[in-house]
Amino acid sequence: MKLILTLSFLILFVKDSRKIGNPLEHLPPNIEILTYFGERADFSPDSKRIAFMAKSFGDAMVIDLETRAIRCLTCNIPGAVFLRVMHLANGDYILIGPDHFENISLSRDRDNELWYLNKERGSKPIKFNHKLNEGAAVSKDEMKIAFTLTHEQEPSLKEGSSQLILFDVEVSNNVPKLTNKLIIYESKDQNCVLEAQDFYNKNTDLTFTCYEPGPNASTMSINLKSGQITNMSNHTGYHEAEGIFPDSQYTLVECDRQCEWLGGQAGSGNIDIWKLKLDGTGKDLVRLTNFNDYEGGKASNPVISTDGRYMAFQSAKTTDPAGVGYGLLLYKFK
Repeated sequence: MKLILTLSFLILFVKDSRKIGNPLEHLPPNIEILTYFGERADFSPDSKRIAFMAKSFGDAMVIDLETRAIRCLTCNIPGAVFLRVMHLANGDYILIGPDHFENISLSRDRDNELWYLNKERGSKPIKFNHKLNEGAAVSKDEMKIAFTLTHEQEPSLKEGSSQLILFDVEVSNNVPKLTNKLIIYESKDQNCVLEAQDFYNKNTDLTFTCYEPGPNASTMSINLKSGQITNMSNHTGYHEAEGIFPDSQYTLVECDRQCEWLGGQAGSGNIDIWKLKLDGTGKDLVRLTNFNDYEGGKASNPVISTDGRYMAFQSAKTTDPAGVGYGLLLYKFK
């Protein structure tokens, strides 16, 4: 009887051994709170500013890292419902989101499209007239962009399939357009749903996520010249590609590997931020945040400054949809 009780206790402990509390109250010295609202950070090419969303289906903002002054980029647009903001190499912005809000599912999937915003104050977003699935990879030193299309945005594609597409971005007289379209990879079914993430190695390679059945995802890479694809995470579990390091040797990933000892449901809910070496072995994987040590907590959507000194990420809740955040944090590398 005593043995049965002991085993029951151990099973309960392994099931979920997370702490009760707020991870923001237990930050290490190298992490500071940057804002108390916002999500989906993106560093400027000169590492001096971070663009971010005030909320999902809301306004785009930018914070100056020296003065900590926050400016709204889209508050001159009534009823803005954007989902992401990212810097182009020339300092202008890419916006991603629907033209108007219909409902969470349709507006995030079917109606998600690409916009251009000039960096000059008072500028208004201009449509590229091109839809996309989720986010995009935007080069920090060339006017290049890559993103994914699925059947939801492009009905001519087979249901379940997804295409990874590369474009050049051209802007003439404040009129943006996408040129030199190149389909670089196509997945035929839902065994691997694609999402572009980051250019690296001087824009010769691209990281992307392969979302697999169940709670799994793999961090992948494609060489844009040869088309060779490498599974960089090389491990069962959830490994979503995030911000790239400027040395092109490592990438950040949202990962559920800590569930192996903390317990809880594996997948995109219970995640923290890890650093993965891009050598294809999946063995050099180092945990950077410990938000998921706390019940209901997670850290997500990390990006690296172009000078490699900082990581920006967001505080989030395990129960919320992907991308939702409750403030930005700044991680200082030694």
